[in-house]
Order: sequence, then structure tokens, then C-alpha cells
Amino acid sequence: MEVTMILCDAAQEVGGKLYILGGGWSFLHRPDAPTAMALAIKIAVPWNETNEPHTLRALLLTDDGDPVQFEGEPVQASGDFEIGRPPGIKPGTNLDAPFVLAFQLALPAGGYVWELQIDESQAARTAFRVLEAAA
Repeated sequence: MEVTMILCDAAQEVGGKLYILGGGWSFLHRPDAPTAMALAIKIAVPWNETNEPHTLRALLLTDDGDPVQFEGEPVQASGDFEIGRPPGIKPGTNLDAPFVLAFQLALPAGGYVWELQIDESQAARTAFRVLEAAA
């Protein structure tokens, strides 16, 4: 599956389209302050993988690859999806599956990576840094 994943301030999925606010950043300047962020995700599901259940998991990692923990649990979101074939679509056509995952996180300064897995395989990654507060 081909995946596009954008880190943004906020996003919505409405009618199969992604509406993105403040998208494409890779630096935060508010260490330890609760900050809204979202992952705007578009998955191009190949024709032969439609009409089948799939799993989706987004996991926040440190830049060392360790899962970020909150209250002893990894920061993550997961769920299942299945894309059907609309009538009249040419066989072989990829079908779009847009998703938004929203979070409110207070992260210490450092490097982080959102990793997206589909069916337990890595599908996309996007990195960002939380910078130390200016003195």
C-alpha cells in the first residue's frame, strides 16, 4: 500500500477528503506543554487488497526507536479498516482510504518518530523534534 502521512496541528476527514491545518512541520518549540497534533494519513489501497480487513497502528517512538510511554502504556492509536470497491470502478484502480489520528501530548525536548504500521508492517514514518525552551 502506498501511504502519505503528514504531521499537522489539526486535521479532519470529511467525505473522503483530508482537511489539514498547520501541516508539514517537524519542530515543536513547547517542551513539556500540552500540544495538539494530528497525523493526516492517505492510504492508496491496491485493488487486490480491497474488500479485505486490514489493521492500522500509529506508534510514537523516540529517535532511538523506543516506544514513548504515558502512564506506563505506549502512545499509540490502532484500529481496523476495510475498503470496498464502488460499482463502475475499473479493475486495478487503487482506492483511497483517508484517516486522521489526533493527539494531545506534552513531550520533553528530544527527537521523536511517528511510525505507521499496516497489517503489522511498517508503512510510513515521520520524524520531529521538540526543542528546548529559549532561555
